[in-house]
Amino acid sequence: MLCPKCRSVDDKVIDSRASREGATIRRRRECLACGHRFTTYEEIEHEGLMVVKRDGRREEFSREKLFNGLKKACQKRPISPQAIEDVLDRIVEQITNHYENEVPGTAIGEKVMAELRELDEVAYVRFASVYRRFQEATDFVHEIKKLEADK
Repeated sequence: MLCPKCRSVDDKVIDSRASREGATIRRRRECLACGHRFTTYEEIEHEGLMVVKRDGRREEFSREKLFNGLKKACQKRPISPQAIEDVLDRIVEQITNHYENEVPGTAIGEKVMAELRELDEVAYVRFASVYRRFQEATDFVHEIKKLEADK
């Protein structure tokens, strides 16, 4: 691991802890060259999981891309970064437990919508507008009426 201060590759692990319910490992490190202490996170790499897009294309599953979509939907809403991370962890866990090699993009989209519906209605409608490709204002009205009917 490169030291962020002096760029040396020699370090030692001082402390290791599981975080986010065991999904990642937090490691506290100390550079042997300059003594600087820093933290790293280690997580399971879901290698080879491919997302099958609507048009049939396949692309590698990206936790980062999913996180960015959630973050954009929750932008300027009273939602903590930790709540977004928790939603992300639940979705990734559901996907990796249920699918081994390929996951339909629609399955990911539906899981995101279900989680956002519980978290924040505005974030849900924002995500739904992109995911379902809303074309007109009536599409928004229809989705909001569905939300109200479900209550």
